[in-house]
Amino acid sequence: MSDRSTDQNAELALLLEVSGTPKPGNVDREREYDDLRFEHFLAGAVGARPGLELAAAGERVGHAFERAVEGMSGQSGGNTQFGALLVLTPLVAAASADDLTTAGVERAVDQTTVADAADFYRAFEHVDVAVDDPPEGLEPLDVRRGSEAIPTLEKRGLTLSDVMAQSADVDGVAAEWSSGFERVFEAAEGILDDEGPVADRASRAFLRLLAAEVDTFVVTRNDRETAAEVQRRAQAVLDGEEDATELAAEFVARDVNPGTTADLVAGALFVALERGLVV
Repeated sequence: MSDRSTDQNAELALLLEVSGTPKPGNVDREREYDDLRFEHFLAGAVGARPGLELAAAGERVGHAFERAVEGMSGQSGGNTQFGALLVLTPLVAAASADDLTTAGVERAVDQTTVADAADFYRAFEHVDVAVDDPPEGLEPLDVRRGSEAIPTLEKRGLTLSDVMAQSADVDGVAAEWSSGFERVFEAAEGILDDEGPVADRASRAFLRLLAAEVDTFVVTRNDRETAAEVQRRAQAVLDGEEDATELAAEFVARDVNPGTTADLVAGALFVALERGLVV
């Protein structure tokens, strides 16, 4: 067992996630975009640490998340790990309460408040995040409004859990918040049962998750047809019909970035580290 603290494991999970390769379409230690590089993710992980420390110390989830995003944003690449931090923060909160289980994370989510929702909205002021337009009638709650939406949150009494529930059908991270992080915990078990270098296990976990469900970030940035293609071709890699490295090069060239899947891998790595994964 490691003597790393919970917040250290969260930071390490971010570092291991971006180190995994190949992860078709994502930045990794061998592939990057002109304006979004491997080094940006390393700096983002280090910058997020103070916010993760707050979550480990029992601070409100929303406050810890907003502080983590603020720290993450202190590099020149922009948004590197917004979604990953939204996955990690309630997991860290549950771990700090010695209850890193589906039920434990559900409790952490259920305990979020309107103040947490307000902090979540403030986090959007630190970096640009790719999101869809809100459904009709929810325009006042468009997350891109940042602090301007807080009076509406307060008037309607919406907690951060409520906000996540509203997006659970279109956003893969929000869906985890509403399901006890089922996919994250399942992926963590896969990582623990796997063998070899941890970064390689992360790459394989990424492909399994990508083949199982469409990546909602691809749906948002590209379209649903592309997301379905990504899912189909990830399964082809698992079936030995396509080469993962070649697919990674193609997706980067096409600017197809399955970021939601990477966010879930970061969460899975954290759970695995907390459960004894040796690095």
